[in-house]
Amino acid sequence: MPYHNAPRNCRDFLPNKSARVLPVTAAIDDNPPAAADGSPCPDIIRPMTKGDVAAVHALECSAQPDPWSAAHFAEELDRSYSQTDLCWLHGQLAGFICSWLVAGELQIQNVATAPAFRRQGVAIRLLAHVLQRAATTGFESAWLEVRVGNAAAIALYERFGFKAVARRPNYYPDGEEALVMCYRPSDHKG
Repeated sequence: MPYHNAPRNCRDFLPNKSARVLPVTAAIDDNPPAAADGSPCPDIIRPMTKGDVAAVHALECSAQPDPWSAAHFAEELDRSYSQTDLCWLHGQLAGFICSWLVAGELQIQNVATAPAFRRQGVAIRLLAHVLQRAATTGFESAWLEVRVGNAAAIALYERFGFKAVARRPNYYPDGEEALVMCYRPSDHKG
């Protein structure tokens, strides 16, 4: 069973822009948001389902130079330790994050934001959501690889408290190096 709870309201994860390191323990609502008339609010984070795979793959192809295949996303649904979360804004798929939680270690596998939703906090919301969910398990660390040339993503991860710990030469198919980054919750207690 994937390590998830009910859908989350994307707006719950907007950062405090004055904070040096973004908090990952803000309160979250276990119920999806509703409009004044009781209808569901279209701005949510929820787990990917089989019916979402084509849309997630299309977003991936629009956002990544070396996209995963649709089959790869479908396989993630069958992994008990994997969770792919989708952020929907205004009824449209705005972004996703795929993560694994294995033996107290969170691994961020893939993050993408639709080009039309970039610079609107989608990746911030998704990353905060995943880190907060992992915090409920008592995870010890979070790890990810990011292209060394992706300054915006590196800055985002640093805002959350991730630190560069290593490099992987020729990691990506085009030969670009990856920066390995780690977040340890114990470094941010106090």
